[in-house]
Amino acid sequence: MSGTLNKVMLIGHLGDEVKMHYFEGGNCIGRFPLATNETYTNRQTGERVTNTDWHNIVVRNKAAEICEKYLSKGDKVYVEGRLKNRQWQGEDGNMRYTTEVHVQDFTFLTTKKESMANAQSSGSSPSDYQEPAGGQSSAAPMEHTEEDDDLPF
Repeated sequence: MSGTLNKVMLIGHLGDEVKMHYFEGGNCIGRFPLATNETYTNRQTGERVTNTDWHNIVVRNKAAEICEKYLSKGDKVYVEGRLKNRQWQGEDGNMRYTTEVHVQDFTFLTTKKESMANAQSSGSSPSDYQEPAGGQSSAAPMEHTEEDDDLPF
């Protein structure tokens, strides 16, 4: 096999609210920590042990806006994306490093806001989102052409 693969799939709980950053030109980025847990029983002591790993999640543009609107701390979410490493120089002059999951697809599994909205009305909110190919989300609505009408199904 000559190809390579960089794919991450996580199910976890948000450790904080989605933090948004907006850029000139209308693009934006959202960041939040995601906690995943591993639970096992220690064979020697019989004690139940839980280890938590924290992941830095990055979502862009429309996906970030959807996450900010519907997700809050403690919500359970499935994310799928790629690992990216970043480095920068801190204020103290030392190099800093981080590994992030750049999200390409996500599904809300449980959200507080969605649960409250469903209790008040039967309307649904977008709980699935897939980043368009190329990783860039477009805020422009999709235009339908006459060619779309010629589909056999």
